[in-house]
Amino acid sequence: MAYNAIEALIALWSGVVARSIALVGFGLDSIIELVAAGALLWRLSAETGGAASSVIEQRERLVHRVVGGTFIALALYVLIEACVTLYRVDPPAESMVGIVLAAASLAVMPAVAWGKLRAAREIGSAALRAEAKETLACSYLSFALLLGLVANAAAGLWWADPAAALAMVPWLVKEGAEGLRDDQD
Repeated sequence: MAYNAIEALIALWSGVVARSIALVGFGLDSIIELVAAGALLWRLSAETGGAASSVIEQRERLVHRVVGGTFIALALYVLIEACVTLYRVDPPAESMVGIVLAAASLAVMPAVAWGKLRAAREIGSAALRAEAKETLACSYLSFALLLGLVANAAAGLWWADPAAALAMVPWLVKEGAEGLRDDQD
């Protein structure tokens, strides 16, 4: 959670400074990851506290719906902002801070996800497994972000930033739809 908080602050700050929709979207995704991790802790605390299975199930459904709704809202935001940026031909500035952040996240997130998957397997938690898969999928976002930022900085391909943001949309919608469904495992 600490890494996600730092990642969110750096991505949002550098995204606003550079006018990078991909960086802002990445920062907002980090906030969603924080919400998901906090909600997971809330759900696991009910289980470790001896709550009834109906309470645990209710919390799990609520967690998935809240996170799912935030992913859908983020997908809409990214889609609209990226399209407006492309339409207006509004190039973002280069962001070395964003490039370093994306590279660091690409290195860190898979390791964190695999650790969560191992822990989920050891304690038999479907909620932790689902949250770990979200973390693993963030590697995809880190990769798309890195490609867009490097293409903009190195080759002047200003449209690569909104294109990278648009590449995030299918994953955001998929995660949101899964979160809003009732049949979570």
